[in-house]
Amino acid sequence: MLIQNKKIAIVGGGPAGLTLGRLLQMQNAEVKVYERDVDRNVRVQGSTLDLHEGTGLEAMKRAGLLGEFYQHHRPLASKMQLVDKGLNIKFDDHNFAEITAEGRPEIDRAPLRNILLNSLEPDTVVWDSHFVEMEKKDHGWLLHFKNGKSVYADLVIAADGANSKIRPYLSDIKPIYSGITLIEGNIYQAHKNTPNLFGFAKGGKVMAFDNEQFIGYGTKADDSIMFVACFKCQENWLKESDIDFKNKAQVLAFFKKEFAGWSEDWQEFFTNDEVHFIPRPQYYFPFNQTWETQENLTMIGDAAHRMPPFAGEGANVAMQDSFELAEVLTSTKFADIKTAIAHFEKDMITRGAAATKDTLENTERMFSAAGLEQMISFFNQVQS
Repeated sequence: MLIQNKKIAIVGGGPAGLTLGRLLQMQNAEVKVYERDVDRNVRVQGSTLDLHEGTGLEAMKRAGLLGEFYQHHRPLASKMQLVDKGLNIKFDDHNFAEITAEGRPEIDRAPLRNILLNSLEPDTVVWDSHFVEMEKKDHGWLLHFKNGKSVYADLVIAADGANSKIRPYLSDIKPIYSGITLIEGNIYQAHKNTPNLFGFAKGGKVMAFDNEQFIGYGTKADDSIMFVACFKCQENWLKESDIDFKNKAQVLAFFKKEFAGWSEDWQEFFTNDEVHFIPRPQYYFPFNQTWETQENLTMIGDAAHRMPPFAGEGANVAMQDSFELAEVLTSTKFADIKTAIAHFEKDMITRGAAATKDTLENTERMFSAAGLEQMISFFNQVQS
């Protein structure tokens, strides 16, 4: 095996990094996952994930975790309502939950992470490991972390997300702004803090389109809600707006102005005591990106092919990266690690570009003047 007696460092303990760690350990590889979170008890934010056949679900199958996945997936999360800015229902979830539960079952991020963590050997994940920099040493890398610790690895795999600090060691290609910025909000004890919008979702998700804008949210099993308010703006809007996103009054004022004409019912998201906001300009990497393959370094997931979240492809493509990379690294058909990685990266770039293209096409539909009508038509086609 190419990676026999090699120390492998995966930087980033999201779905892709943990899945890769599991798959490599199944082949007796020596692997550590370095994660910036202090410990596994840190709250896992982010939307519910729908795993797709051939990608996310295939990864869980190869990892021997499909049974556990189905014990924790949430069929109710697939319930879908499309509404206008006045919260008037234009499409209900008739049959949609059943359809997606078969081919794209949903799971909250926290139980998915726990399934993957529990599948790893003890002490595989090294918590409180915030990557700072690394330098070449021998045939590998010496990694340095914010906590002052340093470790050596023969092979480093960047799974550290859209703002990867390791990616620059491979590529200087910069991401392209999509034209869309979103404000993410996370609310805990949602049944108490946002009772009306929580109840309106009926345990599922709500997507609202109007005026080339989008608000979407979903409830989770831990009684939390993640919502996004998305709009078109210039790339430098975040800097020029000078909004303090820890100041709820400032964020509410922004929402009232930017989403003028939307029902006041939406303001429940912005006026409760438990909401936390994160502004996220949306970027993607060019379709034709390339970089020179290295024998001791590669990347997967958003680090390699970040894209907006408007087609549900990011986590799925990332998890496919994990099983495709694990396969080439444990294969006997390649002469050396660099050849194996080159094969993986060529295929990954192609797959990532295709997913990004699909995502951008869906983004254009969602944020068009007729976004609601186009999305209703899209979901009606899914049902038929």
